[in-house]
Amino acid sequence: MSFRAFSIAALAFATLAAPGAHAGTIDRDAELFTAIKGVWSGPGEIVAGKYKGTKFTCNLTGVTPDGKVGMSLDGSCRVGVFTQPMSASVERRGGAYRGAFLDGAAGKGLDITNGSINAQRAVFSINRKELKGAMLAKLNGRDAMNVTISVRVDNRLVPVIGMNLKRVDDVATGSVAN
Repeated sequence: MSFRAFSIAALAFATLAAPGAHAGTIDRDAELFTAIKGVWSGPGEIVAGKYKGTKFTCNLTGVTPDGKVGMSLDGSCRVGVFTQPMSASVERRGGAYRGAFLDGAAGKGLDITNGSINAQRAVFSINRKELKGAMLAKLNGRDAMNVTISVRVDNRLVPVIGMNLKRVDDVATGSVAN
């Protein structure tokens, strides 16, 4: 797998920090950001496309910005001997969340354009030029998170990346209600 293809696959994962706002749900959004805060590590796999079967591992740290609703996620993902720095940031601006992975779609990354939170999961829209997709991040209790990245093909979403992350720190977080 080329380093660029790995970067595109891993960058989609990093957008887990980008849920959108809906009227009256800002507290739930803040709860999810707080629950994701901390150190996460785990394996992932490309499950469709040219690089199907490629396995990788990510180590990421989530923090929330002072006085704002949002978060930053920084770390790296590794496939074989190659390591790619990963970073994503998002914050509430007006009535929606906006953000970028790496340097956004204008550079080598993705734009985070909208999303929604429902209980312990968030669904986000991710875009880069003609690539449109979605990411689902689901918390399974306090210490586990599943992430699925899908791309739009012929008006349907096709899963291409799956990840299973575990919390590897002792950060005390609030619980996200079901």
